[in-house]
Amino acid sequence: MGQTSVIEPRDSAPQAARNRTDQGHSRTAVPRLIASSALMLFLELALIRWLGANVVHLSYFSNFVLLGSFLGIGAGFLVSRKDWSVWPFSLPLLTILVIGVLRFPVTIERSGADLIYFTSLVINGPPAWVALPLVFVLAAIILAGPAELVGRCFAQLAPLSAYRYDLAGSLLGILAFTALSFLQAPSLVWGVIAAALYIALTEPRRRLLTIAWSVALIFMLTKESIQNNVSWSPYYKITTHALPGYGPGFLQINANGVPHQLMAPARWKVEQAERIYVTPYLRLPGNALRDVLIIGAGSGSDVAIALSQGARRVDAVDIDPRILQIGAERNIDHPYADPRVTRHTNDGRAFLESSDRKYDLILFALPDSLTLVSGASQIRLESFLFTAEAMASVRRHLKPNGAFAMYNYYREPWLIDRLAGTAQAAFGHAPCVDTFAGAQAVVSVAMSARDQRCLAAWKPASPKVIAPATDNFPFLYFRGDTFPPFYAITLITILVTSLLTVRLLGGPLRGMRGHADLFFMGAAFLLLETKNVATFALLFGTTWLVNALVFAGVLIVVLAAVEVTRKFRTPPLPVVFAGIAAALALAWIVQPAWLLSLPFAARLVAATALAFLPIFLANVAFAKRFQESSDSQAAFAVNLLGTIFGGCLEYAALYTGYDNLLIVTGLLYLLAFALVPKATAHTA
Repeated sequence: MGQTSVIEPRDSAPQAARNRTDQGHSRTAVPRLIASSALMLFLELALIRWLGANVVHLSYFSNFVLLGSFLGIGAGFLVSRKDWSVWPFSLPLLTILVIGVLRFPVTIERSGADLIYFTSLVINGPPAWVALPLVFVLAAIILAGPAELVGRCFAQLAPLSAYRYDLAGSLLGILAFTALSFLQAPSLVWGVIAAALYIALTEPRRRLLTIAWSVALIFMLTKESIQNNVSWSPYYKITTHALPGYGPGFLQINANGVPHQLMAPARWKVEQAERIYVTPYLRLPGNALRDVLIIGAGSGSDVAIALSQGARRVDAVDIDPRILQIGAERNIDHPYADPRVTRHTNDGRAFLESSDRKYDLILFALPDSLTLVSGASQIRLESFLFTAEAMASVRRHLKPNGAFAMYNYYREPWLIDRLAGTAQAAFGHAPCVDTFAGAQAVVSVAMSARDQRCLAAWKPASPKVIAPATDNFPFLYFRGDTFPPFYAITLITILVTSLLTVRLLGGPLRGMRGHADLFFMGAAFLLLETKNVATFALLFGTTWLVNALVFAGVLIVVLAAVEVTRKFRTPPLPVVFAGIAAALALAWIVQPAWLLSLPFAARLVAATALAFLPIFLANVAFAKRFQESSDSQAAFAVNLLGTIFGGCLEYAALYTGYDNLLIVTGLLYLLAFALVPKATAHTA
């Protein structure tokens, strides 16, 4: 989250004066600070979710919205030191953004053979190089408004006291949004909460205008939310459309504006639709089908087909509760009402790791996602489902005569070959590979080669088959030949924009050299947070709840570090940095795969200790270094640049893997320690 790694402005008054200020203003400043911090975090999360749902394919670039939020939060703090304000523009720009997106739909075109996206069929609006910078800038300006209020409250309170209330408000914001995700609340509810906070935080003489903008915002979100075919899951904006001329039982389900699932009668899919649905049963004719596991069960069509083929018991797993609900309510075959079927709302990999049941057949039934895990630039919801380790887990869950199959619209021949190669490595023999219309494919493999019936031996499309994805490199859809030029250009633009913003609002950069250590502390913390998101996604699933708990946990640990620094004498900075290095080394040595076999409680304790110990120590170092800063504006500007640099550097995981991000993080903290001013290195 943006505010877990920023530096709060420090009041340069003596301690006694700060105490008097704290006493004189805390009665009004504290609740205002908590409310504005809550709005800031709530808006950040809402913008990521709402823009990703309505700007087609932006959900593949949600990290850019996050980086825009970081810049806006930092800019707001810098503006809070000036005699002009951006707060009055925040709500109007938010309203205009909502109106513009809903009235003029935009699709960010993403295509190509090196990095695969599951795409929309129709492209609207400006090209990506126009749309993404515009979204980035608007997100920054909108977030700068509440961040400015937070910064002005900081000036009225002692620094660490203000920071603890900022963290408390941020925690309230993330908990509120998590609760709305659990309730599958529509965007209207998000808008009402945001508008209420805007109105409460606006001074009385401007409140009438704020109410007018709030009404416009709520009106637009009401139009979106009251549509009968629109609903929200914790991951997507779900829209459903009947298909005229197809008869009853046909329903197109779109997620974030992209065709996601076609719910249709099982008989039609088997007899008239694409052959991918029935091919696994043709390639595995002797399979007993007593126990079947379907990951990506969705609206239930694949489950209904399995039942029609004779399955006696089916575990149906899908990560999205709303799509499962649509299937239970509207699937004409009523597969989820069948006593042979058990529904599980869970991440597919997490279900495998937590279950000890053996199956005759395990199916990956089109488990593709249209969004990234928030806070991790290249992890999609299904990323850890297609790794070599996941395939080994699938094999362990099969009976001696069991089999596995996966099918989808894979887009590129190299991806089909990569998945077939992954299956071959796990099972020790080549799978059956059936392709249809070039893009569709079915990969089927039995525990024993004699139990599968292939039409022909698998022949890779190219001489070189890309190695399987792994838990450390879970980038299934990234070919890996070159770094995507689009990413490189966009990230450079973000860094240049951030540098110019800090220079304009914070003054000459020369005056910030004394805080160079804080640049690297900001970058390191962002990478550390990213690594923890990836680790928890692997260990506990890529679900929205796991992701929310990670960010909430980070805020709680940062708050704990602030409280310890405020109330107790802590070791000098060299000792704290040595502790950070030791904690990072321990986290690097202990591989996440070692924890997967532990019971849930033990896995949670171990993962929490490994993840949050370096975060705690890093924030103790941050608090101690902050207390010695004589120029809070320069310190904050440098730390801001570091945070955004860390967010861009996160894309290095495409080549380093997530485990080695800890090495990069350690090097950044080493640079930070080397650049700590000598006058404060041993006294802090």
